[in-house]
Amino acid sequence: MKRTTLRMIVPVLTLSVILSGCSDAGSGSTDSSTAPATTGSPVAAQGTDAIKPLTISMFIANSYQQPTADNRIYKMIKDKTGVSLKMEFLVGDLTQKLGVMIAGGDYPDVITGDDKLIAAGAFVPLEDMIEKYAPNLKKHYADVWNQIKDPASGHIYALPGYNAFTGTFTETTYEGPGFWLQKDILKEQGWPTPKTLEDYFAIIEKAKQQHPDRIGFETLNFDWRTFPLQNPPEHLAGYPNDGGVTVDNGKASIFADKDIAKNYYKKLNEVNSKGLLDKEALVQNYDQYLAKIASGRVIGMFDQHWNFGDGEKSLISQGNFGGTYVGFPLLYPGAKEYYRDRPALTINRGYGISVKAKDPIAILKFLDSLMTEDWQKTLQWGVQGQDYQVKDGKYYRTPEQRDQQNDNTWKLANKAEAFFFNLPKMQGTYTDGNATDPNTQPQEFYDSLKPVDQEVLKAYNHKTWAEFFKTPVDNPVYYPAWSIDLIDGSPAKVAQTKINDLAVKYLPKAVLASPTDFEKVWKEYTDQLSKANVKAYEDRINDQIQWRIKNWSSK
Repeated sequence: MKRTTLRMIVPVLTLSVILSGCSDAGSGSTDSSTAPATTGSPVAAQGTDAIKPLTISMFIANSYQQPTADNRIYKMIKDKTGVSLKMEFLVGDLTQKLGVMIAGGDYPDVITGDDKLIAAGAFVPLEDMIEKYAPNLKKHYADVWNQIKDPASGHIYALPGYNAFTGTFTETTYEGPGFWLQKDILKEQGWPTPKTLEDYFAIIEKAKQQHPDRIGFETLNFDWRTFPLQNPPEHLAGYPNDGGVTVDNGKASIFADKDIAKNYYKKLNEVNSKGLLDKEALVQNYDQYLAKIASGRVIGMFDQHWNFGDGEKSLISQGNFGGTYVGFPLLYPGAKEYYRDRPALTINRGYGISVKAKDPIAILKFLDSLMTEDWQKTLQWGVQGQDYQVKDGKYYRTPEQRDQQNDNTWKLANKAEAFFFNLPKMQGTYTDGNATDPNTQPQEFYDSLKPVDQEVLKAYNHKTWAEFFKTPVDNPVYYPAWSIDLIDGSPAKVAQTKINDLAVKYLPKAVLASPTDFEKVWKEYTDQLSKANVKAYEDRINDQIQWRIKNWSSK
């Protein structure tokens, strides 16, 4: 989820991006990504017929800044496909926004998928249209065709941002969960490698003594982004990210009332008593959280990298490279690491076409066209000569081109990040051997690093950020359990909501209590959990795990 840092301070305005025609910079290049072909365009008729203009209204459930009206990639999209994108981004609370949208039945053409919208009948089924009109998407989802169907109805309502691997699988960056520490703190302390909570908080405590103006440990307990506070216990205990449950031998159970949770929050209680926890951490909103990270004052936090990435991008744009972060896979004694995973399929997420769309087939054809190598190169690498160069068949960027990629103002005028994030993507390598993503092109990745980052990797004897975490095994077929749909109004959904509400209420109380009161608060919390019909929630998860194993085990 990528947002720009300015969004933290100034509310995002809901403006329309009406895109005009463009002249292709670098059109003399021989690289096909500079000018994706219009023949067979999803909106244009086949052959030499004229492109038909189409404006697609969209609601994207992430907080972004509007791109500039003359953004050259969006202009290229319009020039080559006839499509203009009128995008609205999330401002404020998503649940409230969706509630208003559903109550009024007033939907844009395209919406990022959500179970509430599906239950409300907001989307048209896509599977038949994909079979008939979208060969690229059908090929892209071929290996997971059954998985992307809504379990309740058997229909495909959204196009998950599934990364279908082609060629060679490589990872250089790491976007998953971890316990993060600032690079300049690691350097000051001689490049320590924390392996336990005790190691980690000892580093923070020492750093706080040396930098009393900084925040020791940060976390988040806001809206749907409660996972920075709620998820650490499962990872510390050696489980992957299954959300609110851990799964052993195909059977799920909540961990909120288990010792793996109690031990973590008791440690946070101790950390708070030492003045190492941000006093506002448990009551702040997401914008405030990102703003603190962007200020360079936060020494460490548990989070998924994608969730705080915009704060880090702001640090980079300020030239504060030492204030950015390295993640570590902390573990309880005896636990085996399972932080890093293979990209997981997320059901009912990605772009869906609403029942209000006047021409869903044209919209689907447009989305299908973007699954060609030409468009994927344009959306991921950019335009040859402007955004990257080619030498001996290998793509690379000049130092100036790399600097542009870290400039948020430049990106608003020259990239289509907001739209592209939720699209399905090719991942791995193209047919010409180049990586689909510049960040996974090995030499380009290393050359793009700042000297500070190269120093960090050298100190830890790594070549990539992903190497700080164990190479992932193949995901279990049911994974992740958090993507299992809990039907609104069902006992399982009511129980899940109650479990989450109790965590939001009691975990801050437990963490902020005096150490002598921790046990009392924890008992009150677990007593309330025992009344929350946890079994209904677990039964639904386990039923769907078994359903997935049965129905997803073969293509």
